[in-house]
Amino acid sequence: MGAGHACLSSYTRGVHPDRATWQRQLKRAPTRVQWDPERDLHLRPMPYGSLQLGLSAEATRRYADEWTVAIRDVTPLAHEIHALVSGGDQDSAARLLPQEHPYPMGDELLARLGG
Repeated sequence: MGAGHACLSSYTRGVHPDRATWQRQLKRAPTRVQWDPERDLHLRPMPYGSLQLGLSAEATRRYADEWTVAIRDVTPLAHEIHALVSGGDQDSAARLLPQEHPYPMGDELLARLGG
């Protein structure tokens, strides 16, 4: 369960045949997707987006009970990064950011999710 079982959280022409089809898919989908702009260290929008995955029903239970393996408080890290950015040390701040990797999904799935 995840992106493959997801539906876009809003109707998108060209992705959905029509609004009624989208509404039916949304009601059945255990996960919902929206795209938000990715931001740099100064919170300026980047030229690409981040997939936001909303969970409902069965997906919420499985996320809480099965899929979550650890929770870590990153508040001190966020404060440290903010202090470095405020002090003009972009390079040190960037080195502290968590490493991110593209989510592996095929072109068909990506097109269905409006990406």
